[in-house]
Amino acid sequence: MTALAPILIVLLTVAGMEFIAWASHKYVMHGFGWGWHRDHHEPHDRLLERNDLYALVGAGMSISAFAIGSPMIMGERAWWPATWIGLGILIYGVIYTLIHDGLVHQRYFRWVPKRGYAKRLVQAHKLHHATVGKEGGVSFGFVVARDPAALKRELRAQRKAGVAVLRDAVED
Repeated sequence: MTALAPILIVLLTVAGMEFIAWASHKYVMHGFGWGWHRDHHEPHDRLLERNDLYALVGAGMSISAFAIGSPMIMGERAWWPATWIGLGILIYGVIYTLIHDGLVHQRYFRWVPKRGYAKRLVQAHKLHHATVGKEGGVSFGFVVARDPAALKRELRAQRKAGVAVLRDAVED
């Protein structure tokens, strides 16, 4: 086996995890899983949030994939691509932690980007937090960020349609 196949599997998994994270965020965290996610949208001074339990779900996915790909655990029935899928999930988790928890919410370091894609990520996620409650909202991804001006228009349309209640900062 060449190194190309594992590298492609890892890269495709990292990219695919953004879609999985988007869908999980929109339909689980802002749906039936709101109980774990709510405190992430509310001010608090605690080090950990109930929302951090979702990181354990991601870790479980990665560990499970590593186990499925491990001949030591699965014997002859090991499925070798699973190891590389597990690595892709792990890499996405590190990227998520650095960008979402570190850059956007400044849980680990303080840096406010003045321009470029990092600024766009921060703006998009702040607009995600512009709604009160779980209804409505924009920008459910963590690494891919749409144009903040388009997100503001979408939030205003949601407010006008009665789908979302906005915080004061987006009302202008």
